[in-house]
Amino acid sequence: MGGNYRWRQLHSSCPIQTINFRSAKPRNSYPSKKTLTSQSNKKLQNSSTSDSDIVKWNIAITTHMRNGRCESALRVFNSMSRRSSVSYNAMISGYLKNHKFDLATDLFDKMPERDLFSWNVMLTGYVRNRDLTTARALFERMPERDIVSWNAMLSGYAQNGFIDEAREIFDKMPLKNGISWNGLLAAYVQNGRIEDAKKLFESKMDWMLVSWNCLMGGFVRKRRLVDARSVFDRMPVRDEVSWNTIITGYAQNGEMEEARRLFEESPIQDVFTWTAMVSGYVQNGKLGEARTIFDRMPEKNSVSWNAMIAGYVQCKRMDMARELFEAMPSRDASSWNTMITGYCQSGDIAHARNLFDNMPQRDSISWSAMIAGYSQNACSEEALHFFVEMQRDGERLNRSSFTCALSTCSNIAALELGKQLHCRLVKAGYQTGWFVGNALLAMYCKCGSIDEARDAFQEILEKDVVSWNTMIHGYARHGFGAEALIVFELMKTAGIRPDDATMVCFDLLF
Repeated sequence: MGGNYRWRQLHSSCPIQTINFRSAKPRNSYPSKKTLTSQSNKKLQNSSTSDSDIVKWNIAITTHMRNGRCESALRVFNSMSRRSSVSYNAMISGYLKNHKFDLATDLFDKMPERDLFSWNVMLTGYVRNRDLTTARALFERMPERDIVSWNAMLSGYAQNGFIDEAREIFDKMPLKNGISWNGLLAAYVQNGRIEDAKKLFESKMDWMLVSWNCLMGGFVRKRRLVDARSVFDRMPVRDEVSWNTIITGYAQNGEMEEARRLFEESPIQDVFTWTAMVSGYVQNGKLGEARTIFDRMPEKNSVSWNAMIAGYVQCKRMDMARELFEAMPSRDASSWNTMITGYCQSGDIAHARNLFDNMPQRDSISWSAMIAGYSQNACSEEALHFFVEMQRDGERLNRSSFTCALSTCSNIAALELGKQLHCRLVKAGYQTGWFVGNALLAMYCKCGSIDEARDAFQEILEKDVVSWNTMIHGYARHGFGAEALIVFELMKTAGIRPDDATMVCFDLLF
């Protein structure tokens, strides 16, 4: 929240702040720096060109660029008998707006004279293009800097996770404004450095409302409700975001009585306030209270409907879930996916398939839900068929779809197909995560391919207790008792505490 506010404010000072930039091949269709300098000298002698003419040309350039007509803007620029710094800035800003980053850089380098706005536009371009090394070099070259320059550099570091570098810029700033303070505070919160955020917040008094909400939201995400409530109680003024954040915090932490008390006390109850209460009751298994709040809602959005439907699905009350689903005025992909998942988990694959076939638009979650449903209900052939069809449909394979397909291969000991899936998930970059890695490991163990299982185990970067147990079980099941004991010792050395499943593995050895 703090970050969005910061960029909106920065945009009001420098419009280019909100532009997205991409690289484009440079084109030398405008004059060289030497030619530009020569033309500049001639233009100074050309008294027939008035300032009003330059203004008209600059407006034309801006209009063409705003409509994506870069070639037309360049023709106007090249036809000008006299140019101002605004002319160059309009061209550079336009190139950046139209994702022609290299053209903007090339023209900037050939400018006869640059003003502060020119430097700031180019600096912001590098920042938005995530080229922070070049941005910093340009920043250091600037003959003068203003608050926009400093904030652009600070925001670049903050938004890309370089928090210490952002703090360095912040500390060096000769003058700070609200954007500077809010930018660093938001960076600390968004990167989980809540103690640094708290210390910064306590270093001054006159914070904006968005900053109070930002810090409180950070405490809520860390489940530090005492600190969050302290911030809430000290706020000089509160808005709907303030109330919704603290209510959501209590609801997510299971403290529904306090959440309800704040809900009733809140002077502003928008659709998000009501939905926070519905979601809170659902998450805490209190469907009756959730439905009471849901029915009282003066206005509902798709999140409200989906939260209530999800509550019924979690409690296996598919009849009530279907009733709400049918009553929804407008369904989104989440609505359909929740119902499909619910039917699959209830073993009613026929209903799940019927919903899937009637979906107006499917996503990767829809496909994965069906693959998981078939796999969990011992329909291995259908599960693998859906996996293949998912690829043919052009849907991107996600971790869930790979995991379900690998689980199916494990169930039917389809080692060769499992190896093919292994190759595909390596290309997708999923093999090192424990979620997919554990499924791959289990597949090789169940198929008796212990060497490949060991390799898959070693590729998992962050092993959890399931990873260790699966490898131990694989060795034990196939008669490699010594290796199982070695892995067990390594497990303890890694600081992973054995559980009941670990002990069950050793029953296979003795």
